[in-house]
Amino acid sequence: MRRSKKSRWLKIALGLALASLAVSCDRSNKQLDSPSLAKGTANLPAAPAVSFQNLDGQTVNLSAYRGKVVLVNFWGTWCEPCLSEIPDLIRFQQEYGSKGFTVVGVAMDDTKTSVSSFIAKPQFDVGGRKMAMNYPVVLGSGDVAAKFGCCFGYPTSYILSRDGKIVQKIVGGVDPQAVSGLIRKLL
Repeated sequence: MRRSKKSRWLKIALGLALASLAVSCDRSNKQLDSPSLAKGTANLPAAPAVSFQNLDGQTVNLSAYRGKVVLVNFWGTWCEPCLSEIPDLIRFQQEYGSKGFTVVGVAMDDTKTSVSSFIAKPQFDVGGRKMAMNYPVVLGSGDVAAKFGCCFGYPTSYILSRDGKIVQKIVGGVDPQAVSGLIRKLL
């Protein structure tokens, strides 16, 4: 009897801790590490030298995006806050993709098969139309996330300058207006 009570309380405490983490991630929407760009990006930290596997099984180096403004978005198909921000990421790609910008979606804790089938579906409401993800998606790993100093929760995003510097870290969902403004400044 005593053991089952202890087990029940442990399960309750664990459930509350997980719920708290999910809520804090969803509501945090904090823009972190947002330096002034008045002096340019020279003094900002460089993005880590990482490589990913794309959904075709090929290796993609983050450095291949040098010359573009990049929003690296750590997400999961199982993460509700992540799914909520995907329409904004699709809009960013639509609006700024031809101007030297790209989103790179880094799928965490998912298999290549599940991610491939997930991103192919036009399931996101963007301006009243159902759309599929329109930006590159790669498979992440704990090693890649650790090199970024990520992730306490998902989504977590990093905005990189054209010269590969980390301009901003965003924990939680992106603020579309703030991110759009920053993208315009960096382009």
